[in-house]
Amino acid sequence: MKYVGAHVKITGGVENAPLNAHQIGARAFALFTKNQRQWTAAPYSADSIELFRQRCREYGFGPQQILPHDSYLINLGNPETAPLEKSRLAFLDEMMRCEQLGLKLLNFHPGSSLKKVSDEACLKIIAESINIVLDKTRSVCAVIENTAGQGSNLGYTFEQIAYIIERVEDKERIGVCLDTCHTFAAGYDIKSEQGFTETFEHFDKVIGFSYLKGMHLNDSKKELGAHVDRHEEIGKGELGIEPFRRIMQDPRFENIPLILETPDEQKWQEEIALLYKF
Repeated sequence: MKYVGAHVKITGGVENAPLNAHQIGARAFALFTKNQRQWTAAPYSADSIELFRQRCREYGFGPQQILPHDSYLINLGNPETAPLEKSRLAFLDEMMRCEQLGLKLLNFHPGSSLKKVSDEACLKIIAESINIVLDKTRSVCAVIENTAGQGSNLGYTFEQIAYIIERVEDKERIGVCLDTCHTFAAGYDIKSEQGFTETFEHFDKVIGFSYLKGMHLNDSKKELGAHVDRHEEIGKGELGIEPFRRIMQDPRFENIPLILETPDEQKWQEEIALLYKF
C-alpha cells in the first residue's frame, strides 16, 4: 500500500490535522506538533488529544501513516552549549507531544555546524543529542531527514546519516526520511533511470532500507548538486515526473508516509490524485 499525503496545517488545534488531510484525499499526513517558529507552546488539552486520536481512527490514519516534523529552530548539532541545551529540550518536548498523540515517528533535520566545528564533530553532537532524548522517552522513532547541504547543514550525504545512526544506541528508534528535492540538490541523480537505480542501491548499501521510515515528495527548482533547498510542484521542476512515477511503482516505498511539501497547497489534492494514477 502506498500512503501519499501532504504536510497539513494545525490551525485551530492539532486535532484539525487529520481532518485537513482527509479533505484532500490523503492516506498519510505530516504536521508540526506546535508552531514551528516558536521554542515553546502551551500543552495540549485532554480534549485536543482525544479528538486528534478519534479523527485519526475515523479517517483511517494509523501511526505508520503520520510523519510529524519538529521545529525549524532546533539544531541538535549546535556547537555552543546553551543553544544546544535549548534545542535538546525543545526536541524532547516534541517527542513527548508525539507520545501524547499516540504517534510513533518524529522527523527532523539533523543539524548544522554553523561553521564553528568540523563536520565530524557536529555529527557526533547530533548523535549524542538523539541518545539523550531517546533515553528520556519511550516509543517515538527519531527520523533523520536528509538535507540539500545548504550552508553548514549536515546530513546531505548518505554517509553522514550512516555516521549518526552508527552512534545511536537504540537502533530500533532511529530512522530516515528521504526528501526527493534534497536528494537531487545534494548531488544524487534520481532524475535519470540509471541514476535512480544507482542512488537507491547506494542508499541500501550505506544505510539500508530497513531504516527508511518516510519520504517527502517534492520536485526541485534548482539543478542537480546545487545544494539549494527550493521545492517545486510535482513534475514542474528539474526532476520532472518520471522519478515520482518510479517511486509509486517501486515496492520498496510501500507502507511508509509519502508526504508532499510542494509550494501550492491548493494543488495537493490534484497532486495526490496524480501520484495514485501511477
